Amino acid sequence: MNISVIIPLLNEQESLPELTSWITKVMNANNFSYEVIFIDDGSTDDSWQTIQQLSDENPNIKGIRFLRNYGKSQALHAGFAKAEGEVIITMDADLQDSPDEIPGLFSMITQENYDLVSGWKKKRYDSVVAKNLPSKLFNWAARKTSGVELNDFNCGLKAYKNIVIKNIEVSGEMHRYIPVLAKNAGFSKIGEKVVLHQARKYGESKFGMSRFINGFLDLITIWFLSKYGKRPMHLFGAFGVLMFIIGFLSTFLIIGLKLFRLYSGYETILVTSNPLFYIALTAMIIGTQLFLAGFLGEIILRTKNNEERYKISTEINL
Repeated sequence: MNISVIIPLLNEQESLPELTSWITKVMNANNFSYEVIFIDDGSTDDSWQTIQQLSDENPNIKGIRFLRNYGKSQALHAGFAKAEGEVIITMDADLQDSPDEIPGLFSMITQENYDLVSGWKKKRYDSVVAKNLPSKLFNWAARKTSGVELNDFNCGLKAYKNIVIKNIEVSGEMHRYIPVLAKNAGFSKIGEKVVLHQARKYGESKFGMSRFINGFLDLITIWFLSKYGKRPMHLFGAFGVLMFIIGFLSTFLIIGLKLFRLYSGYETILVTSNPLFYIALTAMIIGTQLFLAGFLGEIILRTKNNEERYKISTEINL
């Protein structure tokens, strides 16, 4: 199979027939063998019924239905697990991503041997204040933190080699950082393609300003996981050692000052009246806590299980 198209969705029943027809037209025009996997992430409208109808008309249309809303990352994880195509294309269901970009993305993966190609919506039809400016700031921070030189981490239109999606773990809200996850997994040839961005035709965006706040928090998380996810003690232990050094130096200084005053005839003061006593005490406590955090991180890392992060209600053609 040439292509698997994975489409997470939430309450997009109006756009699904048009999107499916558009994808089918592109696939047939290019003689691609394909599958389209819709992941219904807890829709409360008739999206699932629409997917069922579309699959009855075209066996290449497949579906996964979650019991409730689990989030885009979980939907992509479920789709990646089922995808069989040589090249995997992800896109949004709101018609803002153009299926006409699929042949170009496919060519970059198969002909130019990219591991991953991310779309870049250079010209956007979103609100400048609510989305465009925060998105530029977010992308700048993501580039500086991750070292992956992409202009648009948030673009849902991406293409991957099959081996890439089978070797990365998408969890939480990490779908924004799949290129970073791929780089950390050893897939270094990551490219970018300018793609057409269209104005939303039906419904409203499911993402507000909170996604940028969550995005920055996830950025910190992925930075930590990429550097210390396999060795948390290296980070917490290093800071713990620093705190202990400060604590011990303060303690030795307190003792030295006490002895100096005793044997020099100066008036002595209680140890607890010396500000250094509280610095030493605080540093020792923080150092102990950091070491405990490192140990707990190591224990959790070694005992964690791969518990399911979502529950699937129904599948179609899978």
